Amino acid sequence: MNSVISVVNMQINAGEEIWPLDKPFRISRGTRTEARVVVVAVTDGQHSGRGEGVPIKRYNQTPASVLAEIGSIKDGLNREQLQKLLPTGAARNALDCALWDLEAKISGKRAWELADISIAPEVETTFTISLDTPAAMASAAKAVANLPLLKLKLGGDGADLTRVEAVRAAAPKARLLVDANESWTPNHYRNVVSLLAENGIELIEQPFPANADGVLETLDHPIPVCADESCHTTADLPGLTNRYEAINIKLDKTGGLTEALLLARGARQAGFKLLIGCMVCTSLGIAPARLLASTADWIDLDGSLLLGRDRDHCIRYRNGKMGLPPRKLWG
Repeated sequence: MNSVISVVNMQINAGEEIWPLDKPFRISRGTRTEARVVVVAVTDGQHSGRGEGVPIKRYNQTPASVLAEIGSIKDGLNREQLQKLLPTGAARNALDCALWDLEAKISGKRAWELADISIAPEVETTFTISLDTPAAMASAAKAVANLPLLKLKLGGDGADLTRVEAVRAAAPKARLLVDANESWTPNHYRNVVSLLAENGIELIEQPFPANADGVLETLDHPIPVCADESCHTTADLPGLTNRYEAINIKLDKTGGLTEALLLARGARQAGFKLLIGCMVCTSLGIAPARLLASTADWIDLDGSLLLGRDRDHCIRYRNGKMGLPPRKLWG
């Protein structure tokens, strides 16, 4: 990895932005109609870098709490110091990614060059189907049946299997992943897992609450199971062995790209497959995660597609594939 630039006379500005969604988005924990993000700008007086973080209610984060954390940081930090000054979460993510962007602007290099990683010009990503009735999810899937990879939000109730079967019928050629967002019980898992396999489901994401996922060590895994809420940083990896086959890396969980790169490397060394995910956010929040996508097994970076509109100079998507972040956007 590159040497870390330290900026002494740095100014940090942060604020909340609200981005309306194209339509309500529902998961097992609730429904949202807007994305509330915190945007950080760091400048050395000549160059400026930006980063975006999403306060996660699941972890008791709010825009106010994230802004307070950012406000606690004074001038003269670099990414290495930041890892020790702030805990994992949206505040550190926004600041860390802003520092990466600033380094790219100062050096004239792209962020993936600074990170010394290769990056594919185009990668295949999921499109997420919001939790709803089987008929509504089938209708949503039919509208995007041409896309190669769909992710279905499930709710842990008796309609889950019917939802999957309805979507499979509506989009017979699409590859399918499912995300339970911690909503299942062990009995529910046992009742549906073999039938999900028959419907070609490739991955089950976080079926059980993070504090109750030990039961995965006793269950059959005909489909790989992916840790989301159960995995934030490299420190979590040892506890995931024998429970999960894959992990979901999100920068709002790792606290930025710096830790996410370490987590990806550590997960690979430990034998886990990788899903690269995001919160519902703009292209600015997705751009840093794009660096991790070239070697991932699954990519779930469609958060900006759920918005009514995205930022200027946004990441481009076409036929289920996403391009590179423009230099004017980030990195």
